Amino acid sequence: MKERVQKFGRFLSGMVMPNIGAFIAWGFIAALFIEKGWLPNARIATMVDPMLNYLLPLLIGYTGGRMIADQKGAVAGAIATLGVIVGAGIPMFIGAMIMGPLAGFCIKKFDEAMEGHVPAGFEMLVNNFSVGILGGILSILAMFVIGPACQVLTGALGAGVGFLVDHGLLPLTAILVEPAKVLFLNNAINHGVFTPIGAQQAEELGKSILFMIESNPGPGLGLLLAYCVAGKGSSRSSAAGAAFIQFVGGIHELYFPYVLMNPILILGPMAGNFVGILVLSILGGGLVGAASPGSIIAELLMSPPSAVLPNIIGIAAACGVSFIVTVTLMKLFVREAEGDFEAAQAAMAASKAASKGQNIDVTAGVYVDPKDVKKIVFACDAGMGSSAMGATMLRNKLKGAGITDITVVHAPVSEVPKDCQIIVTHHELSARAANDNPGVRIIPIKNFMGAPEYDALVTEMVEGRGAAGAQSAASVSADASEKVQKGEILLKKENIKLGCKPVAPEQAIRDCGRMMVEAGIVQEGYIEGMIERNKSFPVAIGNHVAIPHGTNEARKYIIKNGLVCMTYPDGIAWDEDTVKLVIGNAVKDGGDHVDVLGAVAEAADTEEATDILVSSGNVDKIYKTLNGLE
Repeated sequence: MKERVQKFGRFLSGMVMPNIGAFIAWGFIAALFIEKGWLPNARIATMVDPMLNYLLPLLIGYTGGRMIADQKGAVAGAIATLGVIVGAGIPMFIGAMIMGPLAGFCIKKFDEAMEGHVPAGFEMLVNNFSVGILGGILSILAMFVIGPACQVLTGALGAGVGFLVDHGLLPLTAILVEPAKVLFLNNAINHGVFTPIGAQQAEELGKSILFMIESNPGPGLGLLLAYCVAGKGSSRSSAAGAAFIQFVGGIHELYFPYVLMNPILILGPMAGNFVGILVLSILGGGLVGAASPGSIIAELLMSPPSAVLPNIIGIAAACGVSFIVTVTLMKLFVREAEGDFEAAQAAMAASKAASKGQNIDVTAGVYVDPKDVKKIVFACDAGMGSSAMGATMLRNKLKGAGITDITVVHAPVSEVPKDCQIIVTHHELSARAANDNPGVRIIPIKNFMGAPEYDALVTEMVEGRGAAGAQSAASVSADASEKVQKGEILLKKENIKLGCKPVAPEQAIRDCGRMMVEAGIVQEGYIEGMIERNKSFPVAIGNHVAIPHGTNEARKYIIKNGLVCMTYPDGIAWDEDTVKLVIGNAVKDGGDHVDVLGAVAEAADTEEATDILVSSGNVDKIYKTLNGLE
């Protein structure tokens, strides 16, 4: 049931989102030039009503038809929407949301029925007449049936809102509005209900509080600030930037993942909006037009002079209450698990894509012809450890299959080269990769070490490109001996510690970091960066291997490139994995560490291989193996 509501909400939102610019233009002109605006101008103000009554509904109907049946559906949707506009005589956003998709659906069904039955050369004639005739019929239906029905519905909704206003119950709308935002029903409710009713109030009173019920940035800001104080890992580190963009840029979708991660926290924005509406009602706040997007800048721009201070107080009250309630709930009920935020972002990305008419499936990606593949990127959170090993493994597999013209590189998920065709990344990061790189195929994996997807991808490339049969792969570190002579080996014998007793993962990271400090590789501050990295994205990468390394911010503590190695023959329980080989990694510049990580990938390509290496208990053996000298 919830999925159906979400899908319906995203569809309605998808009709409004592409036309937000038009809402901004209307609100901007209304705020400045109506009689009670900041710069009254009677002539310019004559555009306000036509934009509200005709332009905006027609754009919504056009977009709704296009979502169903492309350009033909769009034109038919606009024609049908005009009928509901004329038939109602009031702003018809709801009618446009009905007639646009209905016209697109009729055109789509007509085209399906006529497929294969149109004589050659008559396609354009049939297309144009079908749009004109069906659009005309639907516009007449809308004028005499849908329009009046929508007018009655809007009147009932207006009466309901009026009842809430008259009885001091308007703040109760927050109970519906905040959950509706997260379900992507916000634009449908805001521009379908509040905007037309608010426009009527604004004509009479010069402002309307209804314009602020959904657009108030205070509730979302309070929730994000709460994460800045009481959040953990990546959710906490990302909340400050999200708060700034949400408040100043009006992108409310930024706080949706934080709610999806812990649904009980929706009570924070609900309480905040409740109090915000109450304060606005008492102080006489309101806007002269819809604030799109719902940023503090748009709110102030749409505020009449007399309501600026009340609106600021109402937004601040909503923010403060949302913050206090959210922090309290987080302290009492929330036990944030690693990966929850990434999972919430994945759900958010899919929902947002759907609301824009896109169909991004991050579990399958998009198809790319193997002949067109020139660059494959392995992406992880920092781009230093697990992705480097995965890139090396795939590079060697491709080379062994005779494919040498595909570049395989590694990078942080936030810095993926734009010229790549395929991104391989951890499944918890796949949504971020898909959202930032539209049109690029995403291959999500759960284990950077020996993932089955590697062999499947190599087979696909071989079959699709007609590559030659397998060749013997060159050593991942063919010049390792030369590096020994030059003293450039990053993993030195004195930095290998064998037979360590099992400890907790955090202690293992601290011990590893301490070795790096004593070896002169990093400063003390890097250790906390390693702990933070593991909290936000586990560094155990499978096959009994973990590669602790610092966050990007911790790189300032790196003195020189270097690695250390610790073995735990009895194993460490590390999240859902068992770790026996720990490779501490610090990279200030250059890519020499890839040689060692590539050798690790080769030597630890299975759990059994890692176990054999660890159980050898021989420093020389591990030194030579991990440096690619054997």
